[in-house]
Amino acid sequence: MTKLRVAVLVSGRGSNLGALLDACANPDFPAGVVLVCANRDAPALQHARRSGVAHVVFRRQAYPSREARDLAMAGALAATQVELIVCAGYDAILSPVFVDQFAGRIINVHPSLLPAFAGSMDAPARALAAGVSETGCTVHLVTNDVDAGPVLAQQRVAVLPGDTAEALHRRIRDAEHKLLPAVVRGLAERRLVPSR
Repeated sequence: MTKLRVAVLVSGRGSNLGALLDACANPDFPAGVVLVCANRDAPALQHARRSGVAHVVFRRQAYPSREARDLAMAGALAATQVELIVCAGYDAILSPVFVDQFAGRIINVHPSLLPAFAGSMDAPARALAAGVSETGCTVHLVTNDVDAGPVLAQQRVAVLPGDTAEALHRRIRDAEHKLLPAVVRGLAERRLVPSR
């Protein structure tokens, strides 16, 4: 089986990267992570090291502009013949020069039921503040409009009485860890198409 070549962009702890690497370790899984890129020395890189996956850090301050950094990262991805890019807790907005080069091949995991609570990493806290009864997570295509690309899949998560932002975010992350590998599998098997 020829596996879909996946790169993952990370900034934080990397729990979604870990879940995806675990899924890819199954010989029947139709995708494999071939490169991990970070914008800082993130704890997520430990997952790449443990799995023997190539990893590169593209620090913003090492480049004259955000676009220059993103072009350097795009070059590394192209050289690795990456077919799908997964933003998993990547906290920088990708430049149009990057998004346009990989249009239709970049996905993002967001901790809300988009379009609700788009545009920030603190969506669980915003959900609690809004008093909603449920939230969840979304995997969507990345476009030049932040958190506005076509939705590929969503998973609902109930807001429980007495929830804290941390407790709610933990349950959302658990849902993300199942949803992301399922979406990558669907894309690799070409049975998942964007909808909005």
